[in-house]
Amino acid sequence: MSTAKMILNLCDAVGVSGFEDRAAQTAWGMLAQLGPCETTRLGSLICRVHEAGKGAPHVMLTAHLDQIGMIVSYIEENGFLRVSNCGGIDRSLVLAAQVQVHTENGPLDGVICTIPPHLNPDDGKLPKLEDLCIDVGMTGEEAREKIALGDRVTICGQARELPGGLVCAPSIDDRAGCASVILAAKRLAAAKLGCTLSVALVSMEEVGSQGAYTAAVKLTPTHCVAVDVSFAHTPDAPRAKCGLMGKGAMVGIAPVLDNGMFKQMKKLAKEAGIPYQTEVMGGGTGTDADAVAISGAGVRCALLSIPIKYMHTPIEMVCVTDVEAVADLIVSYVRAEFGGDGNAL
Repeated sequence: MSTAKMILNLCDAVGVSGFEDRAAQTAWGMLAQLGPCETTRLGSLICRVHEAGKGAPHVMLTAHLDQIGMIVSYIEENGFLRVSNCGGIDRSLVLAAQVQVHTENGPLDGVICTIPPHLNPDDGKLPKLEDLCIDVGMTGEEAREKIALGDRVTICGQARELPGGLVCAPSIDDRAGCASVILAAKRLAAAKLGCTLSVALVSMEEVGSQGAYTAAVKLTPTHCVAVDVSFAHTPDAPRAKCGLMGKGAMVGIAPVLDNGMFKQMKKLAKEAGIPYQTEVMGGGTGTDADAVAISGAGVRCALLSIPIKYMHTPIEMVCVTDVEAVADLIVSYVRAEFGGDGNAL
């Protein structure tokens, strides 16, 4: 399977925060041959790729399965749905958007209501998400028969390949990261390692990193490489806060991240000719690395980010070579650090 096809397959599986079952099932099929798999009580997927002896270092590779979306909070008497957000929904995108309501019996199509500009006295003001309605074309009685409070809602977007080795889809954040981790795990599964190696594709990053924290508590790793996405530069974005698409992995440095892992990854990337760029954060990283680092007695964490355009929209875009560069750097790091007797440098 090509990397682009892997990303598209992962993105095709709906997995709004707290409702990651389908995404986990898709990823399970890609990991099952590498080692025993299980799901945690909070819905994260764990694969134990390599078991080393007692006292050996334990490396956890992690990315998050969940995507942003909405949750049905109320059904009006006239059949219109009220929703709340699951994660950081951009309100400027939702007006007049096509959506799907993911019910127990399958998805139902709908649209988010909007006032025609002719009737809107203040077309420069964005309504709050809880003030919007979803029209599913049903009466209140019909809607209550088919839709339950708590059903998740996604904005529709077509997953597709674009010229130049690009992939565009909803939930690139963070299925691209999942793809990097799976690619790395496949290569490391056949390597001789002096460490325990686990994969954790985790739930609920977009709403607080509960899945990553509990997975780390369960696995008790000594080291973690977390993979997420970050901002790729576009003409309307500040260059100082963005990486460049197509220029490789963004290697993170921040107070919560391990300086030794950061330096070693930069060194290995230079030696192996793996394209990389540096991402600096002054406090927390805003990713699962923050939660993993403070789990248990503490975990040494590195963060590799994939630059993507149009984050938290239905048209998130990623360059396949960046996904592969992150996988290459993970493999180089684990082999260099733990390919011998298991003693971390």
